[in-house]
Amino acid sequence: MIERLVEGTEGMKNQESLKSKNSATNSPDRSPKETKSIVLVGVGGQGILLASEILAQAAMIQGYQVKTNEVHGMAQRGGSVMAQIRYGEEVKSPLVSKRSAHILGALEKVEALRYWEFLRPDGLAAVSSQAIVPVTVSSGLARYPENVEELLARAFPRLVYIDAPEMAKGLGDSRAANIILLGAISRGLDLPLESWEEAIGRCVRERFRDLNLKAFSLGRSKA
Repeated sequence: MIERLVEGTEGMKNQESLKSKNSATNSPDRSPKETKSIVLVGVGGQGILLASEILAQAAMIQGYQVKTNEVHGMAQRGGSVMAQIRYGEEVKSPLVSKRSAHILGALEKVEALRYWEFLRPDGLAAVSSQAIVPVTVSSGLARYPENVEELLARAFPRLVYIDAPEMAKGLGDSRAANIILLGAISRGLDLPLESWEEAIGRCVRERFRDLNLKAFSLGRSKA
């Protein structure tokens, strides 16, 4: 994970952000739009929380109300992590119900299968090909599926499947895989490129900004 300005906390955290006061995007002439629901999943240490923070900021820059919900696994690193983000003209709850998410983004491919029920039938799944073997598998208590790619294709009619870690290595930093996936996700949302770039600038330390912008652009080009 590329460094965050604000670190997350363990357990569950609900955050509510009021609408941005940007006069251009908060115009009364803007017609109401459907509230968007996004679910991001992975394991601890992959950068799910930074990705969710950038997404939330991008929506707020456009004047939307944003609510987020984060669920952390038992272990800080290696446990399952899920972030839910909802934005729109008026968002009443941060919780994404099953079969309602417009986007499911997964930084680990089995985690995508674990949370497949959150995605609506016509939703977009953006999945990184990375495999992280959990403790239950390494200890012999469970088995990692051998046909994950086949299962993903069967579960998600709209699937973007990318090798985000390898692409990040090509940029010189494997930790940028989360931003590459975020770039792919951005293609399925109604937020303009400028708001994403500004959000990255707000959430990432200056010395990592150019790298993250390149990673985002690369992921966006693969979707």
